Amino acid sequence: MPAVRAAGRNGVQSRSRRGASPSPARTAAPVRRPRRSWPSPSLPIVAGALTLAAAAAVAALAVTGAGARLSARAASAADDAAAGMGLEVADVRLSGASATAAPDILRAAAIQKGAALPSLDLEAVRQRVERVGWVRGARVMRLYPSSVVILVDQRRLVAIWEHGGKAEVIDDGGVAAPEADPAGFASLPLVVGEGANTAAAEILPRLASRPRLGARVVALVRVDERRWDLALKGGSVVELPASDEEGALIRLDELDQQSRVLDLGFARIDLRDPDMVLVRPKSAEPAAAVPATAPGPVA
Repeated sequence: MPAVRAAGRNGVQSRSRRGASPSPARTAAPVRRPRRSWPSPSLPIVAGALTLAAAAAVAALAVTGAGARLSARAASAADDAAAGMGLEVADVRLSGASATAAPDILRAAAIQKGAALPSLDLEAVRQRVERVGWVRGARVMRLYPSSVVILVDQRRLVAIWEHGGKAEVIDDGGVAAPEADPAGFASLPLVVGEGANTAAAEILPRLASRPRLGARVVALVRVDERRWDLALKGGSVVELPASDEEGALIRLDELDQQSRVLDLGFARIDLRDPDMVLVRPKSAEPAAAVPATAPGPVA
């Protein structure tokens, strides 16, 4: 019997353990580990595929010319929209140009009235204007609703340059303005010979500061690209030195004021020696030496 009871007790105990509710103190809450977020392996593949598709589409447009057609249609639509809002070129305003230069500049600008103002290529207009010989530099601006403004820095034309059997009008930097007709600039001084165009910028202001002397000069002739001969009215020639031409002009001006040497009709007046002025009559007589500061008239 004890064995039976023991067995029964053990059986009851086992049934009790199996059927009893778990104790709250001994029940553990389930632990949930956070999931790691891994990038989807399909994203790079999708992005690459989209990039390849876009590249293929662009290539197809380029090959077939569809891209150019679409661009042209878009530009046309933009122009139509601008026209619908009244944003069309009605006038072109040119500032800084002389009356002589203006027609050439406007012709080069090639701006059509009625063109859509927003889509006008201002840079292209500027480049066309600056290719005109009159123009040193230019700016082009839109003035809404219907104007284009061209601001021009026009070259200052200073002389007519004769060389190689042709004549050109040049600016103060020696650059020729091909559109300028020399016949229309007869009041400008004449410079002759190779290199005369670039050397003129120094001597012309010096002559301009001595109007009595400058009024007698018919032409400035560049000799060996190193010095000047001044051809005067009446046929006289003044030979200037290769260096210190400013000092030579001062001596000549003072000598003429003192002795009227320019009125005496000499064939040549040689100023190349800083200490002596050599004069040659128009006859076959030898040249006579005159001091650089002659006190009286030259015989």
